[in-house]
Amino acid sequence: MALSIAPRALALAAFLLTGCAPVAQKTTAPAAPHDKNETMNEDRYLWLEDIHGEKPLAWVQAENAVTEKAYAGSPAFETMRTRLLEVLDSDAKIPFVSKIGDRYYNFWKDKDHPRGLWRRTTLAEYRKDHPAWETVLDLDALGKAEGKSWVWQGAQCLRPDNRRCLLLLSPGGGDANMVREFDLVTREFVKGGFELPEAKSQVTWIDADHLYVGTDFGPGSMTQSSYPRLAKEWKRGTPLSSAKLVYEGKNEDLAVFAYRDLTPGFERDFIVRTIDFYTSETFVRGKDGTLTKIDVPLDANVDSHREWLLVQPRTAWKVGGRTYASGSLLAARFDDFMAGRRDFTVLFEPTETTSLSGSSWTRHHLILNVLHDVVSQLEVLTPPEGAGEWQRAPLGGAPALSTIEAGGIDADAGDDYFLTVSGFLDPTTLYHGTLGKGEAKPIKRAPAFFDASKMQTKQYFVNSKDGTRVPYFVIGPKDMALDGSHPTLLYGYGGFEVSLQPSYSGGIGRAWLERGGVYVIANIRGGGEYGPRWHQAALKANRPRAYEDFAAVAEDLVKRGITSRARLGAEGGSNGGLLMGNMLTLYPQLFGAIVCEVPLLDMQRYTKLSAGASWIAEYGDPDKPEEWAYIQKFSPYRNIEKGMDTPPVLFYTATSDDRVGPVQARKMAAKMKEQLGYTNVWFYENTEGGHGAAADNRQSAFMRALSYSFLWDHLTQARP
Repeated sequence: MALSIAPRALALAAFLLTGCAPVAQKTTAPAAPHDKNETMNEDRYLWLEDIHGEKPLAWVQAENAVTEKAYAGSPAFETMRTRLLEVLDSDAKIPFVSKIGDRYYNFWKDKDHPRGLWRRTTLAEYRKDHPAWETVLDLDALGKAEGKSWVWQGAQCLRPDNRRCLLLLSPGGGDANMVREFDLVTREFVKGGFELPEAKSQVTWIDADHLYVGTDFGPGSMTQSSYPRLAKEWKRGTPLSSAKLVYEGKNEDLAVFAYRDLTPGFERDFIVRTIDFYTSETFVRGKDGTLTKIDVPLDANVDSHREWLLVQPRTAWKVGGRTYASGSLLAARFDDFMAGRRDFTVLFEPTETTSLSGSSWTRHHLILNVLHDVVSQLEVLTPPEGAGEWQRAPLGGAPALSTIEAGGIDADAGDDYFLTVSGFLDPTTLYHGTLGKGEAKPIKRAPAFFDASKMQTKQYFVNSKDGTRVPYFVIGPKDMALDGSHPTLLYGYGGFEVSLQPSYSGGIGRAWLERGGVYVIANIRGGGEYGPRWHQAALKANRPRAYEDFAAVAEDLVKRGITSRARLGAEGGSNGGLLMGNMLTLYPQLFGAIVCEVPLLDMQRYTKLSAGASWIAEYGDPDKPEEWAYIQKFSPYRNIEKGMDTPPVLFYTATSDDRVGPVQARKMAAKMKEQLGYTNVWFYENTEGGHGAAADNRQSAFMRALSYSFLWDHLTQARP
């Protein structure tokens, strides 16, 4: 299968998946003055930015003890934690797989294997209710033997033989990982094989004896965002220091990445210079090392598959005498495009209510995943063999208010695909099919972890402050009395063009819905529910539009009688944690309790902390006075004041989070409690787990139980 060369996909991968050693935390002040005429010298909590310092960790331990005593010591908490862990460890979950060679691989965690098993089986076995699995690597046994707390981060295997793989293993769960070569036949690490020390590395196969590698080569080799600035070619058996430079980016770039498309007959080498989260340059690297730029707008996503080039512009693109809409999907023959022709076929064009959620190739077809008012639709497109038109047909159907997604299994080998259908109250069903050979057949059904027979899902729309129509989903009792009495949890994200779609969660069902609570998903601007325009509507100076949308949903829930201020809670993590921080400072009167997870909060210093510089394209640069002028308006750490009507709030994070980092949550909690005198603030910091704040199912169950216990307690009891 051809690798995507989409800049946004690369940037998102850097943001969500991979990384290098954590950036040293700086304590120098930004140039821009901050609000209310304070100076950085008056930030009393810079000392908490020393992530592993003795004094900050002592503060963390003391805060953890207070929070555990308040919310994690009761029989009710333990019951909830146990029931959540049952869901996470259940043997009845669907073991989703990826195809490597002729086997289907799955990474599996349960109570006996908390760090996980990498295992494989055949398709015939996989179809069975209880497949026979062959263990490839036991991560718990490996960690015990090596004295490491390994967390799995994936594998990259060399096609077409698929014998040698590069395994990515993180000590503690952060984005920084170690890379080690592994043999799928012997099921052992290769002695003297390719290895990289812990870093935020980008590494891919060229052939059996060569890699493209970006890693921490020493001072100056990483960008200010903490990702690789250099792409090099590394030969087996030679020291890393001898790797040959292929491309050098700028310090202010987000990252540089090189790879080879290993599709038989269409092998091509690519260099991607990711300028920021939404712009990049992509080059084809010739055999002689020359680079030829793919001439598309900097903010366009590009993807190659065999003879085809796909382009998805994020802003309107005028080329070849036509203007193509933002968020559309265009196809051209790769060689023709590189030769200068600009003849595109429009494969998808968005409307006010539709957007392209994703696409996936099989050998002869392209599957489009489309959203219509945040509900999924699928379409299969078939390119012409020679001259002619692309053909299109619908693929499958889905229940109302649900998500249906399909993806090709092995685009080198055939037209097989997996399809999943899921809803808030409907456990996921996995289908297997072959395009052109009838309908897909169900092969796996996830169990129902809670009784949904008396529950329902509804979709509503509300006009935000500026009149924009914002959708949201409400999951709750069928016979819900509209008297404002229901404990309601409102969840949101609103950033980085990420869409929140209907999906089944046994944990939310058990911990919230079964107890009589109502769960709400807000599809606010900043996300990708309506394509690039929906995201761009809340970028940088327009970031408050996302917060206005979330507040509008909160107000509408009360107006409809679903809940009341005292019984309305809010939750969000990462960028959603920034959302929660702004609910706390801008709209505190709307909520009865808030959980703020692995958050950004100090927006004046976020670019100096961990990987924060990589998100300047999303939020702006606080070191530029003209941009700090608007950023300060959504910087919770700067805007929290004494005496505000803030609801109870729980901040949680992880010491090993080398993406956002734990220090922003630390500083916010400390400032509120110690400097401003708030008594309704709690804090908890897990040691492992990276940006996910949990390295295994047991830790995850604890963190989720802590959040739900906190929220349920405050939304159902009068507590100061």
